[in-house]
Amino acid sequence: MNRTLNIVSFLIFASALSVRAIDPVVPKIAADLGIAPTTAALLAAGFAAYGFVQPVLGPLADRFGKAHAMIACLLLLSACSFLSAVATSFWMLFVLRMLAGAACGGSFPVGMALISDFVPLAQRQVMIGRLLTATISGNLLGAAVSGIVSDVLHWRSMFMILGVISLAALLLGIFGLRDLPAGPKHPVDIRSVLKRNRAIFAIRAARICYITVALEALFLFGIFPYVAVLLAKAGEPRATIAGLVVAAFAVGGMVYSLSVRQLLRWLGQKQIMTAGGTLAALGLFIVAFGPPWPVQAAAFAAMGCGFYMLHASIQVYVTEFAPATRSSAVAFHTFSFFVGGGISPVLYGLGIDHIGAATTLSIAGIAMILIGAISAQLLVKPRPVA
Repeated sequence: MNRTLNIVSFLIFASALSVRAIDPVVPKIAADLGIAPTTAALLAAGFAAYGFVQPVLGPLADRFGKAHAMIACLLLLSACSFLSAVATSFWMLFVLRMLAGAACGGSFPVGMALISDFVPLAQRQVMIGRLLTATISGNLLGAAVSGIVSDVLHWRSMFMILGVISLAALLLGIFGLRDLPAGPKHPVDIRSVLKRNRAIFAIRAARICYITVALEALFLFGIFPYVAVLLAKAGEPRATIAGLVVAAFAVGGMVYSLSVRQLLRWLGQKQIMTAGGTLAALGLFIVAFGPPWPVQAAAFAAMGCGFYMLHASIQVYVTEFAPATRSSAVAFHTFSFFVGGGISPVLYGLGIDHIGAATTLSIAGIAMILIGAISAQLLVKPRPVA
């Protein structure tokens, strides 16, 4: 089991490198392609295909096997990364980012469903913490190294590096997961898929989880494409610094993933979720007033820790309410998250342009407090009295 977990973790890590790699280099892409920074920031919205492909990817993983789905997606990601390095227009790059996002959709969601097939519920939050370590460290290095490579070489070189790493993960998946049991196979005709989907959405906990993660992404993740833009307005144009600020979010996530056992022991599930929403809000409130970049980095770390305290708690419920069709259940969770994440940069852009960054981020912070408190109340059942 540990060998499989390690392989799946590396595949997730390799895919996660691409998720935040664009954020620190938005101004450089804009300058190179002759477009406005707000237009280049839409590349983050294009990556939301990660979520939009889930209603298709989930049933396919249930039918053909989760390991096969991860390997096929890594093949597509490798091709998109190499092609992005030679893209000559914004729209060409946008389409490739959409395809890369769809390919990354076969990493963490499918990997979490795969591992959940072998891990009992009592150990699952810790297991998800290990997978989060892989995806967060990928986000961390993807953002930090992207800014450095862009400053030293060129933003196109970053895509070449991503392609090489994705190719290495593809080969590891082919040879490392080939003997993994495929599990029961479900039909993928439209009638059968719709029937399974109706059964999933009939579950109260499923509806709560899906709405909550959509709102999480809506109010939190739109800030990332504007980090470099806001820092540049404040007089800090270096992509390396923007990358460090974005990467600090992943550092906060790492703090959560490495301390999840202790947090469960000290706080319990309900308090973890409530505290997570509050901590994410605190980070937004601090960034709202445009402090120096080291303070912003600390605020993003707080945001990251708070977000994963809330988000990973919800993921535990997602892996359990429909175990027979776990890939489909997890897929809709990811779909909901990226619906919110895809809309979020557009709303943040409108908010920053019309009511200012301080007001926009403050509204988002209040929303995160409410999301954490309400979801904890709805999802966490009180323990029965002995």
